[in-house]
Amino acid sequence: MTRTMPLWLLLTLQTAVSAASLVVEIVAGRMLAPHVGMSLYTWTSIIAVVLAGFSAGHWWGGRLAERPVEKALAWTGGALIAAALTTAIAVNLLRLVATPLLDAVGHPVWGIAAITMAVFFLPSFFAGVPAPVLAHVSVTRAAPDQQGRALGAMFAAGAIGAIAGTLLAGFLFISWLGTSATLAVVTATYVVSGLLLFWLARSAALKIAAIAALAALALSGIALATPSPCTVESRYFCIRTVDMSADPDSPVHLMVIDHLGHGMSARDVPTVMFTEHAAMLDELARRRAPRADFTSFFIGGGSYSIPRAFAEHGTGEIVVAEIDPAVTALAERDFWVDPDSVTILHEDARRALLTRPDQLYDVIIGDAFTDVVVPVHLVTQEFFELARARLTEDGTFLMNVIDYEDRLQALGSIVQTMRQVFPSVEVWTHAAQPDPGSRMVFVIAAGNSPSDFDEFSAPMPFLMTFGALGDRFVTQIAEARGQVLTDDYAPIDRLIGRPD
Repeated sequence: MTRTMPLWLLLTLQTAVSAASLVVEIVAGRMLAPHVGMSLYTWTSIIAVVLAGFSAGHWWGGRLAERPVEKALAWTGGALIAAALTTAIAVNLLRLVATPLLDAVGHPVWGIAAITMAVFFLPSFFAGVPAPVLAHVSVTRAAPDQQGRALGAMFAAGAIGAIAGTLLAGFLFISWLGTSATLAVVTATYVVSGLLLFWLARSAALKIAAIAALAALALSGIALATPSPCTVESRYFCIRTVDMSADPDSPVHLMVIDHLGHGMSARDVPTVMFTEHAAMLDELARRRAPRADFTSFFIGGGSYSIPRAFAEHGTGEIVVAEIDPAVTALAERDFWVDPDSVTILHEDARRALLTRPDQLYDVIIGDAFTDVVVPVHLVTQEFFELARARLTEDGTFLMNVIDYEDRLQALGSIVQTMRQVFPSVEVWTHAAQPDPGSRMVFVIAAGNSPSDFDEFSAPMPFLMTFGALGDRFVTQIAEARGQVLTDDYAPIDRLIGRPD
């Protein structure tokens, strides 16, 4: 005979389990980012796998609901203990399978899907089991004239829990606890809920369930003790500082955001760039600027390598819009950035430009990336119109673009879009024959007039030569492979693609 189960208790269980399952879904994105980046493909895989797990769990839970209440509740408690165990091992399982699966699958997009399935399907499956069982119990235990209300309340509790879990994960848990501790909280929630169901069912397996629950908590402890891949885990990114120094007395640091390097700086040579895109952006900005003390606006801060170099050169006002304060804090701590040398705006760059109509700049530099893709709202015709409106008459808009030699659809589309706004659009890259299918780094320079040079060299730290692609070739790429990107339609993730 089961214990008394008031509706409020069933609703509480449903809310807690639903909240915990959605926390896992949100945390999954952060966990995958250091391995595969954060892109449309990542979130598509996460949502699809988690929903598949929920659906299969709901189906199995429906089968369990047909059993006597005591057995249904005990089996559901077992499912929650299994959810706790599979959640507890997720952190270390991901680190174990990520690289082998990516290598085995070959195609990066399917690799992301395979990793997500391996790590997050089972936690979602087991977390999906309780909903139909608890709903069935709530209806059968309710008075005949209140069964509809009970069922509606259970659905509402699931939705409220999902909302609460999403908000807690996004606004509280990840930034304050980190992924491992957040999953430990979820594991504990599943453990308590599962043991409560065993207790309600008066199940003889309660002691065995308690042992399994302790194992789940112990596995969570192991995950907590495992070093985090992040130097800083912020609301937006997993950020790492990697020491690249050849000489300990002359430090060089690389900033890695999620799984990609976003800038490198040397303490003793602030004007030397260490990446192709930074070398081109730095040199083109200073060469095209209308005066030595030019003003500049940066879309994205990263390691602040170029703003730091500009400050060393003694340019005019430097404004940086960096959405993540944690990135700035790490740049100040590990990348020798003097916060007094720049004006820092911790907000989205488009909004920063939009809300300051009276401020004009000689140079605007776009260097913001999510994975290898520029955020979609920063590559549209509407954004480029805003950027041009914030430039002085002789000002220049510079933008870093990554694309593949055998595709160039993203480059062509951005050029085609910029040409709707700027009279002059140039494309610069390393002056060397690229390997077939290789990833290429470009910088687009746009303004009212073209550059008065078509080649330059810059130290990074070895001397590298860069050149402007011919106008005819750029036009051919733009017209044959490009499309105008707008706020309504800008499929930049699909255009840049990924190598086969």
